[in-house]
Amino acid sequence: MSFKKSSKKSSKKAVPQTAESKELENQTAQLIIDTLNLDIEISDIDPEDYLFGEGLALDSIDALELAMAITQQFGFQLRSDDSKNREIFRSLRTLSQHIAQNRN
Repeated sequence: MSFKKSSKKSSKKAVPQTAESKELENQTAQLIIDTLNLDIEISDIDPEDYLFGEGLALDSIDALELAMAITQQFGFQLRSDDSKNREIFRSLRTLSQHIAQNRN
């Protein structure tokens, strides 16, 4: 998979980061890198960049792989029929926030 760096950012306002949320964000970024075999560093992923389309340019197969990895690592399941998936997977930050709210 190729990595396409983009300056496109999501339009949501930034939520203040705590040390714990930053650590989870880094852990989630590493999970993305490892699961999808990306040849990048954590620092290459802007937490507000889109994960799909512009930004990191992931696709639906990547989403399935990530969902399985999240289930294994964090102990909860992301459902493919969840109407909030587009928002959950919008950016590294939104994905990390969802993990924080749902992990076991």
